[in-house]
Amino acid sequence: MTQCTNFLSREPVRAALSGAVAMAVAMGIGRFFYTPVLPGMMTGLGLDAAEAGVIAAANFAGYLLGALLAAHGWATGRERPLAIGALAATVLLLFAMALASDVAVLSVIRFLAGLASAFAMIFTSGIVLSIGLSHGDPRVQRAHFSGVGCGIAVSAVLVYVLSLVPPTAISPWRIDWLAGGLLGAVGLAAVALLLPRPAAQADSRREPSIRWTRPLVALTASYGLFGIGYVVTATFIVAIARAGAHDPLLECLTWLVTGAAAAISLFAWRPVERRLGVAATYLAALLLEAVGVAATVVLPFPASALIGGALLGFTFMIVTAYGLQLGRRLASDSPRQVLALMTAAFGVGQIVGPLGAGILAAQTGSYVLPSLVAAGVLLIAAVTVVAGGALSIKSP
Repeated sequence: MTQCTNFLSREPVRAALSGAVAMAVAMGIGRFFYTPVLPGMMTGLGLDAAEAGVIAAANFAGYLLGALLAAHGWATGRERPLAIGALAATVLLLFAMALASDVAVLSVIRFLAGLASAFAMIFTSGIVLSIGLSHGDPRVQRAHFSGVGCGIAVSAVLVYVLSLVPPTAISPWRIDWLAGGLLGAVGLAAVALLLPRPAAQADSRREPSIRWTRPLVALTASYGLFGIGYVVTATFIVAIARAGAHDPLLECLTWLVTGAAAAISLFAWRPVERRLGVAATYLAALLLEAVGVAATVVLPFPASALIGGALLGFTFMIVTAYGLQLGRRLASDSPRQVLALMTAAFGVGQIVGPLGAGILAAQTGSYVLPSLVAAGVLLIAAVTVVAGGALSIKSP
């Protein structure tokens, strides 16, 4: 017990664990829980793909607003309470989803949830990544971002287990949201206990304005296009699996594989990063993700869902984490601003993605065309980052 207490008292360990749990709650559950629950909501509420896309886009609009608000200096010195408060709001909004039925109300709830998840991600990341850098320990960053995949994997199992429970008077999808809220509450308690307080001197001054160079503009544009390309599959892949087989086990496996691949990706890609550098690894992940998004509708079923989910999970956290890392290098004097503004560009892409995909899917009766368009957008994102000269960024 003493050894365990001493282990948890180390600041990098506490930062890594609390960061992973925070990302699991804010992102893996708070943002992505909508994906495994969506097929049940579409059946229970009679939603079509366009309406499902509207609700998803509302979440991403909230995420965009949260990222823009977090870019300013008003949060200086308040990062920890803001991060924990945002996680608490995320939990309450998970419960709220179980109580609503109207598309407009559901959209408002998901909008607020997106705002909360952006605050939680940006302010928690600011604390955790700074601690990792100050201790020279890259494992802190990898553990922190792996929490997203862990949250996705756990939520997949949770929804599947609940599907085995005998029917009750409460709709199954509502039970899913209630259970997600309970799981998030447990994570919130862990983060409140473990998350270190940032060093006072780390935020003692306001950051200068970002100096926009050509590589930084290209990277930010690429990151926004990535938001469009990945989110179509991330939103609808479980619905794609249900359309192919209507098998709860396959739906679970599809989302579980996605989450598990995301959880290990930051560790599995480390040898590639050592050999190629962060910028080239970012590019490679974008290209592989384009293959995965296309695979969800090109390969024969059910391999399409499983392989597409695995490739999505194996790449989207790499593009996220390494993209933000590149941004911090290009704007090293304004790390929080560049984190927030790149996240905002990402947020714009995420609004466009599900709206466009939902409309295309509703009009064509399948997810084939929106998925192929999304894969094409990812290829454009790759070309953009190359053409802008961002690949010339050298690893430290």
